[in-house]
Amino acid sequence: MTDNNARIVSVDGEIAAGAARIFELIADPAQQPLWDGNDNLAEAPTGQRVHATGDVFSMTLTIGEVRDNHVVEFEEGRRIAWRPSVQGQQPPGHLWRWELEPIDDTRTRVTHTYDWTQLTDETRLVRARATTADKLRASLDRLAALAES
Repeated sequence: MTDNNARIVSVDGEIAAGAARIFELIADPAQQPLWDGNDNLAEAPTGQRVHATGDVFSMTLTIGEVRDNHVVEFEEGRRIAWRPSVQGQQPPGHLWRWELEPIDDTRTRVTHTYDWTQLTDETRLVRARATTADKLRASLDRLAALAES
């Protein structure tokens, strides 16, 4: 689903795994390249597992640039969101969010959102517009495959 301004893109689905297992794959940046449906993430140093709002983790993109990711929402096992930025700079305003709602011990409803309503960097608008529901769905599907294996 995409809002009328196409600046908030969101997908959801059910994953046949517990919320704790799924959340661990999201909150550990070293795992993120395994499920990234944008094929944008190359690697992240180990030992950066997110534990709180205010944490910052770094990620190397496939183009070789490093991004700092500023965690702005965090509830263990339920919600995590971050704003990426060029290393050492303030975030330009876009946000990635994951929300997990346990259905039972072995099934979880997962919502993945890309929100660029506050994006101020004009050079990033083309890339933001290219981040479609299909790309988010690819991440969700890859995450499901990992969590369910």
